[in-house]
Amino acid sequence: MTDNGGRTSPVEHGFPHLETVRAALTALFRRLTAEGIGAYALSISPAEAAFGPAEDLHLGAHRVASAVVRALRLPDARMVVSFRPMRDAATVELTAGPEYFVEVNDRFRLHRRDLAAALSHEVTHVLLHRLGLGFADTAANEILTDTAAAFLGSGWLLLDAYREDGLTHQKLGYLTPEEFGYVLARRARYFGEDPAPWFSSPQAYEAYVRGRALADREARRAPLAAAGAGERRRYARARRTGSAPPRGAAYRFGRDGDGEGGGDGVLRVSFPCPVCGQWLRVPAGGGALRARCGLCRTVLECEV
Repeated sequence: MTDNGGRTSPVEHGFPHLETVRAALTALFRRLTAEGIGAYALSISPAEAAFGPAEDLHLGAHRVASAVVRALRLPDARMVVSFRPMRDAATVELTAGPEYFVEVNDRFRLHRRDLAAALSHEVTHVLLHRLGLGFADTAANEILTDTAAAFLGSGWLLLDAYREDGLTHQKLGYLTPEEFGYVLARRARYFGEDPAPWFSSPQAYEAYVRGRALADREARRAPLAAAGAGERRRYARARRTGSAPPRGAAYRFGRDGDGEGGGDGVLRVSFPCPVCGQWLRVPAGGGALRARCGLCRTVLECEV
């Protein structure tokens, strides 16, 4: 895992990896199913992740690693944590298990508050390895790992490790702070669990708020019933012409024979589920209806 720390490493912001993040969420639901995802309803707690200066270094590192393993539901995985000088924050050797060797940067001997964050990314690598879930591209696979960590309950630690002031920068992981906030907000909506009180870093909380704002906008996009009046009017105009607006609308129309219809000539609208990203297709023009996502089982109130 990369460590974007030091004066010469400014932190990237915004949403440059958003499409990969969305693809990662869909892949996670497809691999684990809605029932499997439901097992991750409780995040690792701040108390479980805490590692104070008075605690024995190696016993404390083992305790924190075990807490992350439990949070990610890998009870038969044992983490052997060692410290050494290195460029990255941490690395893990992926094997068949059950024992995995994690090396973490020597600086975590003293900066212990972020050890659980570094371990969160590496233990998620182990989880995805066991699930056989990965993207072919290395960079995309790291985005998948951070996304999975955040959505499955341990990745809020990675965002909380983000701190920035006039002299120093620190960010762990490959997502931007706002992207971490975006995934955590989607998790919060799905499980009804708000991570906001857990952030000790003011910058992390601000990034969460920015990411949550984007997730909230996506939950109010047409044809969802929560869309604002202006967007509903744009959607209605697009429906009349049978084509989505040209500026990146998150829906598209189609009839029989063009790859979108159901074979009966009925105009249909396709749009991504705001929870898992799976594309749904329903008849357009029928007014209010409920659409159930076949992947995450979320019931969506729509105005089509």
